[in-house]
Amino acid sequence: MDSSKPSAISLIVLTYNWKDALRRVLDSVASQHRLPAEVIAADDGSREDTRQMLEGVARDFPMPLRHVWQSDTGFRAARCRNLGIAASRGDYIVLIDGDMVLHPDFIADHAMLARPGTFLQGGRLKSSMRETQRLLAGGKPVFSPWTDADFKAFDATRRLYAFRQPALARWKARKPGGRVMSCNMSFWRNDLLKVNGFDERMEGYGAEDRELAARLENAGIRKHPLKWAALACHLEHSSRAQENVDDIDLPNNRILAETRESGVAYCEKGIDKLGAVDVVELNPDIAYRPQN
Repeated sequence: MDSSKPSAISLIVLTYNWKDALRRVLDSVASQHRLPAEVIAADDGSREDTRQMLEGVARDFPMPLRHVWQSDTGFRAARCRNLGIAASRGDYIVLIDGDMVLHPDFIADHAMLARPGTFLQGGRLKSSMRETQRLLAGGKPVFSPWTDADFKAFDATRRLYAFRQPALARWKARKPGGRVMSCNMSFWRNDLLKVNGFDERMEGYGAEDRELAARLENAGIRKHPLKWAALACHLEHSSRAQENVDDIDLPNNRILAETRESGVAYCEKGIDKLGAVDVVELNPDIAYRPQN
């Protein structure tokens, strides 16, 4: 076994009250050329209909499908992802949001470019509303520079990178870089535990992913970009983002600034404060099988 490559990938999908999108995401996960060892739906307080949908999907799902849930007391993505990380069993963790329809080689690309001492940062093809409706209706995603997407949005994958090319992806990933977005990131599990995961003081929209990335880099773990690889179509929806997400007066941004200024790597309110995590095994008859 090559210890420099993941042997078992845990895919953690953050979701909140959009079961139709989550269903399309899970369909794309089930069609991966390299399946993750397990999928964990990290649920930030969805209604019961999401759980019911997951139970239906689990009947024919090709890998363990697991569900962690927390009560709905507002946007708590940091704690919700920590629940997923704490419940995970793989040595490598891929994070996505529940509105990301994946390229069939999405998981394989994360595995291909994973290296010790690094974490990976991918992007998203921001589907138009028209394309989103087509995808939600069961349409096949299009991964090309001509897909119906907004390539000019500040947080969107550029048209140049909107197709899969492994040789170019390897070349691009050699040097650090990439805009931090937790909708498409991956890490060695031990590295996440080393910094205690996400800082759960960060509630409300924004900056929890940038703060985690800052602490990882403070710990000597470098961020490398995923371009021409790990493609995913983002389903368009209304956003809870503030008008100016970089406003230093926002509480989460103040924590981020403190992390950068202090050089701290370990957060005090993270995974180690969770205690036992309640995990629902939705298809317990499917064995957990790590892959080389």
